[in-house]
Amino acid sequence: MPDGPHTSVTNITVESAPVQEQNVEEPFGGDPPDPQATTDDGREKLPRPPKLEALSTEVWRLPDTSSLLDIGVASFGEPKTITETVHGPDDRIQITQTTKYAWRANASLLITARDGSQWIGTGWFIGPRTLATAGHCVCIKGSGIPGREGWVKNIQVIPARNQQSAPLGAATSTVFWSVKGWVDAGDENYDYAAVIIPTPLGKQTGWFGFAVLDDTTLAAAMANIAGYPGDKPSGTLWWDAHQIAAVNPTKVFYDIDSFGGQSGAAVYVIRDQKRIGVAIHAYGGPVTNSGTRISPPVFQNLKSWKML
Repeated sequence: MPDGPHTSVTNITVESAPVQEQNVEEPFGGDPPDPQATTDDGREKLPRPPKLEALSTEVWRLPDTSSLLDIGVASFGEPKTITETVHGPDDRIQITQTTKYAWRANASLLITARDGSQWIGTGWFIGPRTLATAGHCVCIKGSGIPGREGWVKNIQVIPARNQQSAPLGAATSTVFWSVKGWVDAGDENYDYAAVIIPTPLGKQTGWFGFAVLDDTTLAAAMANIAGYPGDKPSGTLWWDAHQIAAVNPTKVFYDIDSFGGQSGAAVYVIRDQKRIGVAIHAYGGPVTNSGTRISPPVFQNLKSWKML
């Protein structure tokens, strides 16, 4: 890959991941296709209000993370409108059936920075051992706190989390990938990354596909976002959908309600009942929130990281 802001970098000493030919990466659900799972307008099909579901009795029990802040605050601080935003009435819906695909392909991230401070974020499986997330989930920039700056110490990945229950277990990662545009410059146009876990947990969860869509197709699409926001009960998964508002070469903008803690979530569309990521959710704003667009260079990196 030519040297530039999309050049792949990692916190471990390995050769750079190879560049792969651009294509659509297909999702994997692990279950038979369910034609009733989505709607004709590109939204997930959900009950309103959601039905309550008993928590799993698995041995994995998680601490209360309600006091932890979104990992974006570590890099940008609270005063800026960098955390994800709810605009007007809160349209988010809680997902209680987290063990069903595609909900279980989303993961709550418990992030431990170099100085031992802890933060929350969201990631989504793109392969057996690889999750996509925001760059600021794996590498803190501009914190001004001694000992905090740079690659985080570790990330606990908790797919299908439902409050203090981890029905599919968890995995702790110390291997992260991002790009020079984020790690060296902290440029929000390159705010994307991957988390590599030591076990193929994605074979249990399934994973999202991802693709490069042209401006016209993307601007007309219905986008979905599910993640683990910090303003809701600890460890709960929430979803919302809305048509994409605008695009540019590096960003996708949408009026989808979200909040700090959802940094790194998938911005995905539904095509032929397949969940296809088109951006990585990262930023808030007064009118629209935004994510890092899956452009050709982003696609190439995600595909390479998926193979690690």
